[in-house]
Amino acid sequence: MTRSTPDQPGRPSPPDDNNRTSLRILATTDVHGHILPFDYFTNTPGLPYGLARLATLIAAARAEVKDGACVLLENGDFLQGTPMSDLTPHSQQGWRGAHPVIRAMNHLGYDAAALGNHEFNFGLDWLQETLSQADFPVVCANAVVTEGAMPDTDETLRPPWHMLTRELRDNTGGIRTLRIGVLGLVPPQIMTWDHALLVGRITCRDMIESARAWVPVMRAAGADLVIALAHTGIGDGPDRPMMENAAQAIARLPGIDAIIGGHSHRVYPDPSSGPPDAGPAPLRGMPFVKPGFRGSHLGVLDLSLTQDACGTWRVTGHTAEARAAAGIPPDPAFCRALAPAHSHTLKLTEREIGRTATPLHSYLTLVRNDPATQLVNDAQRDALASALKGSAYEDLPILSVSAPFKTGGRGGPTYYTDMPAGALRLRNVTDIYPFPNALCGLLVTGADLRDWLERAAICFRQIIPGTSDQMLLDTKIPGHDFDVIDGLSYAIDLSQPPRYDLSGALVAPDSRRIRNLCHRGLPTSESARFVIATNSYRAYGGGPFRALAKTGLIHTCSRPVRDILADYISARRHIHPVARPVWRFTTLPDTRVIFETGPGVRAHAGDLAALCAQDLGTSARGFARLGLWLGSGQTRPIDNSLSCESPI
Repeated sequence: MTRSTPDQPGRPSPPDDNNRTSLRILATTDVHGHILPFDYFTNTPGLPYGLARLATLIAAARAEVKDGACVLLENGDFLQGTPMSDLTPHSQQGWRGAHPVIRAMNHLGYDAAALGNHEFNFGLDWLQETLSQADFPVVCANAVVTEGAMPDTDETLRPPWHMLTRELRDNTGGIRTLRIGVLGLVPPQIMTWDHALLVGRITCRDMIESARAWVPVMRAAGADLVIALAHTGIGDGPDRPMMENAAQAIARLPGIDAIIGGHSHRVYPDPSSGPPDAGPAPLRGMPFVKPGFRGSHLGVLDLSLTQDACGTWRVTGHTAEARAAAGIPPDPAFCRALAPAHSHTLKLTEREIGRTATPLHSYLTLVRNDPATQLVNDAQRDALASALKGSAYEDLPILSVSAPFKTGGRGGPTYYTDMPAGALRLRNVTDIYPFPNALCGLLVTGADLRDWLERAAICFRQIIPGTSDQMLLDTKIPGHDFDVIDGLSYAIDLSQPPRYDLSGALVAPDSRRIRNLCHRGLPTSESARFVIATNSYRAYGGGPFRALAKTGLIHTCSRPVRDILADYISARRHIHPVARPVWRFTTLPDTRVIFETGPGVRAHAGDLAALCAQDLGTSARGFARLGLWLGSGQTRPIDNSLSCESPI
């Protein structure tokens, strides 16, 4: 449990004779379908997080306050993320009950929820139908069906705010009515991340613009207290329009009394998280909590409230906690309520669709050509090639691009794919490809491909040649931004700085990390034309990448890539995944880097031997530390059969 008791600059203490009371706000965020403490990808129980463990914490936190002076709120990204949320409640899966996540939230008695970006992953019709099953209001102020002259005249997809009422006992023993306005805000980047599902149906306003307009409306309607359910984190840099992580800017708006944050999957308050999330300074004393992800923490905000002679309530003090789920027993009644959905999910995920002759894991996917990533690329290319038969594009070279999805990071040292040789089940497919992205085909040039790969290579730190034990990965960059373009061959020069940053901004114009870019052994010219298979998230500019679909989209498919992958495996039954020599690091003599990965990699001795990796022990966070030499003769043999020289 972590606790923060920030100072309240600019908020003087009230006179002692004013009415005083308190309110507890309980919050969850970014649960991502983690309801029961069960890993459907590995078919094992005992996960140290999930809503079932938080259910026990919620009951205890409610019992700690008197007279029902408590509200329970969810801050978004609750409907997507596990087979129970992504497979069971969807069409043709045989499930007849309410969405399991909604069932769980109804059981716990949530008072309100806001939309996160992943609520839009399955389309608006599905979303609205699913939310109709909720016994609690779901709000969002800036997802707009029809724009008005100002945000407060918009027709919004969901109600922009909702008013809760609590009867609270004050310091004199009297009962006071507190009206609590709950405002929902979602990152406007949903229009990029789920462009194909949303374009022409909704738009999304800036979070700050919307909050600035709606808060006075809420106050005019009688809100004594305004809580922003803001699916956003603490960002870097100055305020700017359409920010993705805007918690600081929201905290500066007049009329907001408390903020529930999320989206970035960090914990606040948490001394171990480091800047910018550590300490109260970034939010200037604003009551704020950000309770992690996957049901890892329960956020607890305790507000001290004072009513002045005019009847106005003010927050005059607060404490913030993030109570960890790890070590907390699951709530038995909650687990019983979800047992039918659990059984149905197991039936789905255990269905065998094929067999693999070799193990598939993601421990080394950021340092080698990876068989699992290769498998996804093969399935995408095969599907796009079939779709383009008879079209004007069928004679163009077809490439395919994908990234690894489970590479540790904020998910921790167990957040990796690791499946043995043998049966491949539906749960293994969702493990390899966990997101509901659709397949897209793009018309691209050689210049587009080079730029694409420069953006993918930002996950690596700049390495000084001739120096040992430099950390390889930039931990601020998620592993799922490391796209690999199959059908090309190329090298990554780590002695150069990253050309782009995580936002996609050009930060080193003279830097070029991508070397020897070839197609079929020949240098790739800037004007050469290709077709590339990718997913909808990336096609429309997800991550630090350009939205090439705006000018180059030639094919789109409504079926998720993971369904295409399942079909590809099922049609072949027996697969032998072997990665082709697509990419490598350039030689840097006498240079060793340190690569952190899951400790499960130690069970794959052959793969470690092929990399000439040195086991350097385990980090404080539980990651295995591997030493990898980038010098000639000190690392794995490199297949140069496709190497070539091309202009930089």
